Amino acid sequence: MEFKEVVGNRRSVRHFLPYKQVEREKIQVMLEAANRSSRSMNADYVKAIVVNRDELSEELRDSLRNPTTTLDLDMAPTYVMWFINLKYPEGTKERLKQLIDHGVNTPSHGWSHAYVDGVIQKTVIDKIAGDDFRLNWMGAIEAGQAIAQALLAAYDEGLGACLHNFSDTKIREALNVPDHWRRAWIMLVGYPAMGVEDGGQRPRRPLGENFYWGDADTPFESDPAVVARLTEAKLLQTPSPTPHRFEEIRLFNREFGLPD
Repeated sequence: MEFKEVVGNRRSVRHFLPYKQVEREKIQVMLEAANRSSRSMNADYVKAIVVNRDELSEELRDSLRNPTTTLDLDMAPTYVMWFINLKYPEGTKERLKQLIDHGVNTPSHGWSHAYVDGVIQKTVIDKIAGDDFRLNWMGAIEAGQAIAQALLAAYDEGLGACLHNFSDTKIREALNVPDHWRRAWIMLVGYPAMGVEDGGQRPRRPLGENFYWGDADTPFESDPAVVARLTEAKLLQTPSPTPHRFEEIRLFNREFGLPD
């Protein structure tokens, strides 16, 4: 599948086929994509634990719930729990030096082992490690990039997924989660019950209401020719709700004994 179509196909899927298991190799594809994400200083910001729904007791599954994580948790066959590794500054100096040795950070741009030891360690790495706000803020942004790549990889593999907040009070002990792993998201993964379209692309504000050119007073104007090209490439797709969406939902509810 082409990249633009993968982006266009992404939905927050909440209607899964609960009986269809996700193949382990497809989960590996998602994790490989996360592992290749952009990361400042080449540090390790993100950790993830994958579990199948049926491997958890009902009590543990229920402990994950919050007001926005409801029936989805029962329908999705696989959970990926994402965490921010708050010890990411550790070892960063060595990884930066590795980038120098590999010709990524080059002397022409001011990089050397001595520069990492004398400047970067003291003015960047140590300051991040000593500032809880910076530590969490930077960790969240960098982990988010990895999670986003895993999400897109899921759709490229024909899966559906949805990110949720979750309660980790009990699951931390059950899965031996270290104290320095801070909860990020739980990604519910499975096969979408209503196909790739899943009701159409969700509503978004016009481009110029969120993006600007030159200054914050000049909206970025959408070019109709670009819109046409992206529609052909399937990045822009039929908006929700699709004509038979509510009938699809009724049929799904009937199949699984759910209220309308």
